Amino acid sequence: MKSETEIKNDISLGEDSSRQFKVSLDKAAKLAEELCAFSNSGGGTIYIGVNDKNEIIGLSDEQLRTFNQWVGSASNDLVKPPIYPQTQITRIEDKVLMLIHVPSGTSKPYCTSEGIYFIKSGSDKRKASPQELLRLFQTSEQIYLDEMPTATEVVIRKNNKEEWGVDLAKFYSFFEKNYGQQVSETGLPTEQILVNMNLAKDGMLTLGGLLLFGSNVQGLKPYCIIRAVCYAGNEISDDVFTDKRDCIGTLEEQFRGAMIFLKNNLHNVQNGASFNNVGVLEIDVRALEEAVVNALLHRDYGKNAVVRLLVFKNRVEIISPGSLPNHLTIENIKSGNSVIRNPVLTSFGTKILPYSGIGSGIPRILKNHPNTEFINDKDGQQFITIFNRPLKIYPYQII
Repeated sequence: MKSETEIKNDISLGEDSSRQFKVSLDKAAKLAEELCAFSNSGGGTIYIGVNDKNEIIGLSDEQLRTFNQWVGSASNDLVKPPIYPQTQITRIEDKVLMLIHVPSGTSKPYCTSEGIYFIKSGSDKRKASPQELLRLFQTSEQIYLDEMPTATEVVIRKNNKEEWGVDLAKFYSFFEKNYGQQVSETGLPTEQILVNMNLAKDGMLTLGGLLLFGSNVQGLKPYCIIRAVCYAGNEISDDVFTDKRDCIGTLEEQFRGAMIFLKNNLHNVQNGASFNNVGVLEIDVRALEEAVVNALLHRDYGKNAVVRLLVFKNRVEIISPGSLPNHLTIENIKSGNSVIRNPVLTSFGTKILPYSGIGSGIPRILKNHPNTEFINDKDGQQFITIFNRPLKIYPYQII
């Protein structure tokens, strides 16, 4: 519950995505829409008895009784699944207010009794778009995007030509290496094996199947790439770049392309070895590999955005679509905590990419490159890893 000082301060600041002011309530159904929006977003407080000029108007005893009933009715009967807000009645400046504290829901997404899903958009609310609704289901772990079928039919061969489906050579090689037998020895058709491995469903490749073994990934999902740029300066607004490429293909091919780009655009340093030694990369390769793998396996594939790999004179940034899922924080992940956003990709990632799958990626980055920075940009819906480049590349300088 909020103190009088906190309430006055909140009212003076005005409305935002976590605070909403209302002079009164019209009916329980309208209140249900507000409760849905807050529950589907980050939670917040509805102040009843305050106008949009940040002025305290107050409520009558009759209004308080009616609104209390509406809160109970809306939260239990008009919101699906039910939510559990708390109400607070307080007197400020000899005027009575009602505060409805709505927590961020743990069973997202929530909808009204009419089946409409609302989310917060600044201080207002709006209906969730299909993509936003999909991410809400994903957040509550009711659905995983990489297990959903794409529009890619499982076409193995057509007219002796491989089309839109599986890269057979890659899949057969993977299967034999990891399961100790050839696909033909299982007695099952390739399509059935793909279904059994959650790589296909309903006659189509799943997103995970497409990203791991698809023969034309970007033909269907053009945003599933790593866009790499090496700038001449330190700002993304710089007009001059020295190298640029799109790392395309399957996740394994994107990973290899990204690492080649990094090695081509970062310096090798002598690091105390003999002059004839090839040296080591200025940023530890193991740390870079972990960051690229994390961006590929843990990004939010519900967002039509690319992974960005940006090399500046003073730093390297890897920007992955989607902020940390659920209630993860930077401190959580530094301690090895993790939440699986893409179970198919992370399951096979241990067999295809340098990935352990036990939450050790971020600690390993910090071990090999301690001054790495992490930014969980919730507003921009992205996660940023920043490697600061050494200020002095060479141990000796000729003056």
